[in-house]
Formats: sequence, C-alpha cells, structure tokens
Amino acid sequence: MATDYIINPDKIQTFFTQIEEHKNLLSSITDFHKTLTTHFTSLSETLAQKSRNLDSQIESFNTHSKKSLQLLENRENSITEREASLVARINEQKSVSISSIESDNVGRNLGEFLRMYFRRMDGSGLVKFLLAKRKESVALRSELGSVVEEAVDLFALVIDVVEEFVGLKIEGAVGMADRRWACGLLIQVVVPVEEGKVGEVVVGRSLKERAVKVLEKWKGMLGGGGESGVGAGEASMFLQIVCGFGLRDRFEEKFLRSMVLEFAGRRDMAKIAAALGFTGEKMTDIIDELVKSGKEVEAVYFATEFGLTEQFAPTSLLKFHLKNIRKNANAVSKNGKYSAAAVEEANNLEMIATKAIIKCVEDHKLESQFPTDSLKKRITQLEKAKAEKKKNASSASKPSNKRAHGGSSKGGGGVGPSSRPPKAGRISNTSPALRQRIPSQIHHAPAARYAAPYSYPSPSLYDVPGTPSYASAYGGPRIKSPVGLQHAYATPDVGVAGVRAGTSYAGQGSYGGQSNYAAYDYPPASAYPPTYPQ
Repeated sequence: MATDYIINPDKIQTFFTQIEEHKNLLSSITDFHKTLTTHFTSLSETLAQKSRNLDSQIESFNTHSKKSLQLLENRENSITEREASLVARINEQKSVSISSIESDNVGRNLGEFLRMYFRRMDGSGLVKFLLAKRKESVALRSELGSVVEEAVDLFALVIDVVEEFVGLKIEGAVGMADRRWACGLLIQVVVPVEEGKVGEVVVGRSLKERAVKVLEKWKGMLGGGGESGVGAGEASMFLQIVCGFGLRDRFEEKFLRSMVLEFAGRRDMAKIAAALGFTGEKMTDIIDELVKSGKEVEAVYFATEFGLTEQFAPTSLLKFHLKNIRKNANAVSKNGKYSAAAVEEANNLEMIATKAIIKCVEDHKLESQFPTDSLKKRITQLEKAKAEKKKNASSASKPSNKRAHGGSSKGGGGVGPSSRPPKAGRISNTSPALRQRIPSQIHHAPAARYAAPYSYPSPSLYDVPGTPSYASAYGGPRIKSPVGLQHAYATPDVGVAGVRAGTSYAGQGSYGGQSNYAAYDYPPASAYPPTYPQ
C-alpha cells in the first residue's frame, strides 16, 4: 500500500523566511566590511600623509638649523671685524660731535643741525628743533632721510621721542598737536610704509620690552579726539611702531582691527593693515564692515589696495555712498526744522563727502565710469551759498559809525538827556578865528544832579548873559541863540574827566560878572559827565 505524503505549506514559508533573513544578514555584514575597509584605508592614507609631512618638516627643520648654525658661525667670525668697524665709527662720530659742540652754531645749515642732534642722541632737542622749523617741513623730510644714520642707536632715539610724547600727553601738556606732527615725521622716516608693508627693524630684546611698555601707556591714552585725544595720524604712528618693531603678537588682534576700522580714512592705513597681517578673509571682513558702517569711500581704497575690486565694485560703492550722504543731509535739515544752522550743517556735510568722492574717483582713474562734472557743479553751488551767507552775516554784524547828536525833550519842564557829540581835538581855542571855525555846543545836565535849589530857565531858548564882562571875556559881542545853534565862545581847558576843578569857564575867574559859584553848589567834576566835548 502506497504511503501518502502530506505537504505542510507553513513549513515551506518558514523556510523561505529564514533564507531571506540570512540573506539580509549576509548583506549587512558585507556592507559593514566595506565600510571598515574604507575607513582603515582612509586612516592608512592619512597616516601616510602625516608621515610624509613630518618627514618634510624634519628636513626643513634640519635645513633651517644648519642655516642658523652657519649664520651664527659667520656672525661669530665677524665679531672682531664688526667691533673694529664700530670702534672706528664711534671715534669718528665722537670727533665730529666734539667739533660740532665746540664750533659756533652760526652759519650751519638745516642738515648740519639735524646731524648734531642725531649724533648727540638728543631726542628732546630734536623735537624742539623740528617744531621751530615746521615751516620748512619739505626740507626737513628730505634732510632727515639722509642724517638718521648718524645716530648711534636710531631706534632707541625713536623710543625716547615717543616716550617723551606719551609722558607729556598723560600730563595734559599744551601744544600736543605740534609735537604729534614732529614725532610722526620722525617715525615715518625711520619706519616707512612702502608697498603694502612696514619695514620691520632688527632691535634688541631689551629695547623691544621698553617699546612695549611705552606702547601700553600710549594705548591707555588712545581715544577722546581733539588735541589731547587720538587722531588718524597718531593711530598711524602707533600702528607703525607696532609693525616696525615686530610687536604684532604683543597686542590683541581685536584691538588692532578696531584701530584699522576706526581710522580707515588714513591714506596709508590699508598698507598698515597689510603689514599687520589682515589679508584674505580677514581683509574681506574688514571691507564688509566698512561698507556696513557707511565708509564706502574707505572701502574703495582698501579693495583697490588688496585687489578685491571684483568683489567690491568701486563705482557701485561710490554711487551708494553719494545716495546716502544726500539722504543724511536732507535728514539733518528736516530734523533741524530747516533752520539756518541746520541747513548750513547739512550743506557742509554734503560738501565734504562729495569732495571725498571726487578725490577717490581721481585717485583710481574712474572718471569714465563715474563722471564728476555734476558733483563739481554741486560743490560750486554749496561754496557760493556758504560765501554769500558769510558775507551777509558779516554785513549784519558790522556796527554803525553814525552817532546821534543831542536835543531837548519835547515836553514841558526840563531839558531832556542828550547823547554826547563827537570828540574834539585837544587844541587851544584862544584864537577868535579858530573859535569861529570850531564852535562848541553846551550840554546842560539835568537839574536833579545838583544839590542846590537852582531852577533852569525855559528850555525854549538859551540866552547868553548880557553883561559887558561876558563880551569882553570872549572877545566878541553878546550872542543870543535858539536851541540847536552852537555858541561862539571858546571851550574851557577840558581833561579826561571834564572841566578842570577850580577853573572858570572863560578863564578869567568869572562867568557873567559873578566871582563865585556858591549859589549853584556844583558837585565835583568827576561826579557827572563832562559838560564840554573832549
């Protein structure tokens, strides 16, 4: 009898499921193996590259060591020769210095005086001499370049000058702007900025440490503006010494970067920034910061210096800057409610910024891409408006030379106050002819100024007393004159304070026949204004 076989489909399905799981597991293992293989291969290549770099560095180090040892050996072998050369130079400079001290200063030219101060290492005297000859700045700059080598230790002399400047700045001395110019002139000659770099000098360790101390004091004084603060020139001086003396690593990069950004308007600041190591991405960040802070003109100079004009197009930056300054000028006028002061401030702001744009265009030869004719016309308009306003203000503030003459008050009882007439010359009036040419006008003081109860006559007419003694005293007939008509008798001897005490009006001891003034009881002459013109 045949055996019947029963097939279970569940077992078959389970079998295939297990096969699939084994397949997936095998695939995962294969992928993991590949990943491990790739990772170890990468590690092997990295280690091989590092090994090659290390071998290269070791070879470079060996080469540098051999070169350094050779330089040291050469320096050691040249010590004797250098000593002899320095001794000869010192003796020569000593002789020249002694002869210059003993000789008379008369007849020396500018270069000889400068040589004398450099040979003596007299930093203080050098600064005073530069200040005294500031009007000859062009000749000074030319002569300094040829005499700086006369100093025994030139860079120590520079630190002496800078240290004195910083000390006076801390004390708050006056005249710091002139001293800043003198120090800057010396620093520019000794540590010049050329071709995007500041020439680094070789100085001793002790002098470097001294320079760091001076710069740290100076750093604490940077800021404030004005004569006692720091300007673009002083910031440039500071950074030139940092670069020239090799002190970049002694100051934070953030501080140096902030100095470059704050005083980017300085023409040589782009070159100083390069000497400070701000290149590549660092310089791109600096230019971006300049554009964001509204210093597009400075950004053009920096971009041109570092060859980044494709990334920072000069014409686009200048157009954007021109648009901003006009917008700012309008805002200044509007905020000031278009007052005269606000309009003047806005015009000055626009004029200065427009001139800077024109200068930038001319410096970089961008006239074909950025025409400046309209800008120049605008500057002419602003300057003309400024000149007219100044002229009008000067005319309005000019005092009048006209002087009002005295007159009586238009009322009933007394003589009104009158202004003093023009002063007459202090000449003798005894001549009758002169009395006719230069008559004097009498001005009576108010009655309230007198102590006695004397009543003046009616103000309508002033009658000269009709006594014969009056006519005889003045050499002419009695004259009767209305108000405003000058009298023909001569003036008395008048001093600064008025009529001289104890002197009669006619010089004869009497006035209209009277021999004393008891009835009038006049106060002293200094108690009231002079009666007669002086």
